[in-house]
Amino acid sequence: MSNAAYASLKSRFGRIAALHEAAAMLHWDASAMMPPGGGAARGEQLATLAGLAHEMLTAPAVAEDLALAEAEGEWDSGNLALMRRTHARATALPTSLVEASTRAKSACEKIWREAKARADFAMVRPALTEVVALQRETAAALSAALGMTPYDALMDGYQRGVTAADVEPVFAAYEAFLAEALPCAEEIQAKRGAPVPLTGTFPVPAQKALCQALSARIGLEYDHARLDESLHPFCGGTPSDVRITTFYDEADIAKALLGVLHETGHALYERGLPAAYARQPVGEAAGMAAHESQSLIVEMQACRSDAFLRFLGSELRTRFGCDAAVVAPENLARLWRRVSRGFIRVDADEITYPAHVILRFRLEKAMIEGALQVADLPAAWNEGLEKLLGIRPPNDAKGCLQDIHWHDGAFGYFPSYTLGAMAAAQLMKAARKAEPGLDAALAEGDMAPLLGWLRAHVHGKGSLLGFQDLLRAATGKPLDPNDFMDHLRVRYLVQ
Repeated sequence: MSNAAYASLKSRFGRIAALHEAAAMLHWDASAMMPPGGGAARGEQLATLAGLAHEMLTAPAVAEDLALAEAEGEWDSGNLALMRRTHARATALPTSLVEASTRAKSACEKIWREAKARADFAMVRPALTEVVALQRETAAALSAALGMTPYDALMDGYQRGVTAADVEPVFAAYEAFLAEALPCAEEIQAKRGAPVPLTGTFPVPAQKALCQALSARIGLEYDHARLDESLHPFCGGTPSDVRITTFYDEADIAKALLGVLHETGHALYERGLPAAYARQPVGEAAGMAAHESQSLIVEMQACRSDAFLRFLGSELRTRFGCDAAVVAPENLARLWRRVSRGFIRVDADEITYPAHVILRFRLEKAMIEGALQVADLPAAWNEGLEKLLGIRPPNDAKGCLQDIHWHDGAFGYFPSYTLGAMAAAQLMKAARKAEPGLDAALAEGDMAPLLGWLRAHVHGKGSLLGFQDLLRAATGKPLDPNDFMDHLRVRYLVQ
């Protein structure tokens, strides 16, 4: 056994991580800055970086070092275990497949942007068919190497240790809860009456100033971050150079504001990862469900709480001269916690949002298993949404074209959104118990008690623990969907 072999692996994985960081910045640029004509070249650049990283990871020397390496202590032992996992996934895939998949995803994403604008699924169908075929090929190769079902092998790439068999009963239980809770919430909401709308003109420069000020106030350091615009809000970049984006509507400040608060949650997680293990597997985030829990604990649990809305209303009145009654916390709660059966996932409320995820989970699983063809996706989508929410999209832009994820090859990712929402409720319950003054601080716009608790129990743990073990360590139990449903009952079902 050899410590020299482990040192060699750390050096190699650090260089691979640097390539991934370069790709992350190119992805950010493609969404926020790149002119339309740069798409083809960008696809080749990303494919080349993906191929180089894959070749470095699958080189014979890596297998030799992994066979000899030894590591001492919890963190280095965890890092070595994750290196072995990463290597096993990589060696299951030929470099040619990795590069072909990267090119196909980049090309499809560009076509999707125009197809969505035109509500024309036929325009993107051939490109999406190629992406799905390559994802099925990838899933089959991973399945054979890892001993998982093909879809589970894709899920494992986003949140290790969570399978479709884990998710299906959780989603079935939520679907049953939704059938009862949604009409009840709608009835209670109707009795309370409509909120006073937050109308007016909100100039983009003033919106951006507010968004940046609020994200900084809750902990994002702008000497390590940027706020830009893109078609689809996201958080990208690297832990020391975080890039968040949003889009602005001068008639509706909520879109940008709430989007930035959400992406700030992601950014704070990245900034809080253990610096001592930067560019090492154990120093990365614990997975996408863990990541979504951090965006949602900030946006939904903290920033849409009654306490924080008191602070936020005051900010809106000061910066935009809003009427006091309109920005009163009770009215903002009715505006920004309004239950509505809508077509668009990113606009959905807390109660209906999981229905959108359940739909996508079932459809993408069927596509990977070969039970659903890409050509049949629009009809399957419309039927599925009608079953879950009783509504049918008027066109594909409000249906199967609304999300970037499948067109960018992200199959197995969608369950993370609702697993993250459930984990956020569970973590917030634990944080409130540990920090009795948390809500009083939120009423002053002070996120420090919550952020400090998350730094200690989530961010600073990196990937040392899997999703379930991370929750056990922070809250005393694995994922418990009842905490999320209890949160929804208190917020939406109490008359």
